[in-house]
Amino acid sequence: MFKVLVSDPISDLGISLLVEANDITIDKKTGLSEDELVAIIGEYDALLVRSQTRVTERIMTAGTQLKVIGRAGVGVDNIDLDAATKRGIIVINAPDGNTITTCEHTFAMMMAVARHIPQAYLKTVGGVWDRKSFVGVELRNKVLGVLGMGRIGSEVAARAKAFGMEVYGYDPFLTEERAEKLGVRLASVEDIIRDADFITVHTPLTPETRHMIGKEQFGRIKKGVRIVNCARGGIIDENALVEAIDAGIVAGAAFDVFEEEPPAADHPFLKHPKIIVTPHLGASTIEAQENVAIDVSEQLLHILRNEPFKNAVNMPPVPADVLSKLEPYFTLGKKLGSFAAQIAEGPVKEIVVGYAGDLADVDTQPLTRYVVQGVLAHHLGSDQVNAVNAMHLAKTRGVNIVVTKSTASKGFTNQVSVTLRTDKEERFVAGTLLNGFGPRITQVDKFPVDVEPQGHLLLISHHDKPGIIGRVGTLLGGNDVNIATMQVGRKQVAGAAIMVLGVDKGVPKEVLTQLAALPDLNNAKEIHLY
Repeated sequence: MFKVLVSDPISDLGISLLVEANDITIDKKTGLSEDELVAIIGEYDALLVRSQTRVTERIMTAGTQLKVIGRAGVGVDNIDLDAATKRGIIVINAPDGNTITTCEHTFAMMMAVARHIPQAYLKTVGGVWDRKSFVGVELRNKVLGVLGMGRIGSEVAARAKAFGMEVYGYDPFLTEERAEKLGVRLASVEDIIRDADFITVHTPLTPETRHMIGKEQFGRIKKGVRIVNCARGGIIDENALVEAIDAGIVAGAAFDVFEEEPPAADHPFLKHPKIIVTPHLGASTIEAQENVAIDVSEQLLHILRNEPFKNAVNMPPVPADVLSKLEPYFTLGKKLGSFAAQIAEGPVKEIVVGYAGDLADVDTQPLTRYVVQGVLAHHLGSDQVNAVNAMHLAKTRGVNIVVTKSTASKGFTNQVSVTLRTDKEERFVAGTLLNGFGPRITQVDKFPVDVEPQGHLLLISHHDKPGIIGRVGTLLGGNDVNIATMQVGRKQVAGAAIMVLGVDKGVPKEVLTQLAALPDLNNAKEIHLY
């Protein structure tokens, strides 16, 4: 008989699977302090929480029988994941339970901004009968640009088509084949900026998506566009949006999220007549709260019964002998994946992970997960992807994973390589561990290098001609960018070559543009590895 503690308010319907199971005993004890939890947690096999209970390392240390912690929701900020992983405790969440709820809220916001519903309501209940000030627009025959075609974005697209809208979809993993199945037009961010009458964002907040639509994009955006954000604050530059509305470029906006929550009392959105706001209600429905509890209860049962499960957000235990061989390579694998993702153009269709040397004789599946995590996290956000759910997320996005092995060491005891195949190109990066030096990138495409995968890097492709290194250094120095390290890779004199520069801080986009314009320089890309 397994014992489950529910320490936060969760509906009986949500945990009915656990209540009805003949091998489960449930105790509901909410509002407990850390001391109170520590005193009783030792007798439980599982802990089910929402957001109120903070599951600390101290609680898990006392939970000597704990096998799983379930979070009835998406975010796991209230759970110490590192402590759980060290103790072999699996942490699961429910990422799918709020998909429809958030999608419907997005559509409610889109309709509200199209027809000025909140503004008209306020004026009407205030005693003013004003029909002339609130002439809206139809959704039918309008172009909707969806930035982010994951679970929620895809559901929004399906409903928009039912309204007679033409849907443009952008996602780093959206291929022509999947776009066709979804009935959307595969588009770039620039296509959506140029053509969309409505734009809705459904991407995670990452360094790449922060201010995805900002001052520069508003300078090119279709006049009269309406923008909806029910994803994450910060994807749209809030100040630039207000300026664009005041300039008559953007017709209106509806936001459920803010860069800082709750927003300051003087936030410009709160009193702007053309901006509709709600207090992060995307997942706030009775159904969503019940669904996430049902989902996490089902997976919790599977884990306790030693059955296959999904939605784990930390790494489950790995046999000690395998872990001792692979663990030193986890960081390298993740960074190789991230490096490859940042240099590749186009939606990723296939990830080929190669192992050479002694690693060919080991079960490398745990390491492969870290490589795939590195690739996906660049686009989906590090808080959304981990070594456990990476393979599942790749599968749901139609990304094929291939593993190759060879005993040939290629000059190293072991080597890990990543080949990314997109609908535009194929990119390759390889690395190893050097005794006393740690992880190293040893090859980028066809060029041999020796690069520490850490911090801010610049990858520059150029022709191997005298003076180009000096020109690059002068330009960066003139823009207050200090070069910490430099590696040059080439296959032949006066042929194609690359430079990999370590720099002390991020490089502004305009500086990258200036670099790319230098004579004999083909491309310059900034890479962040942490």
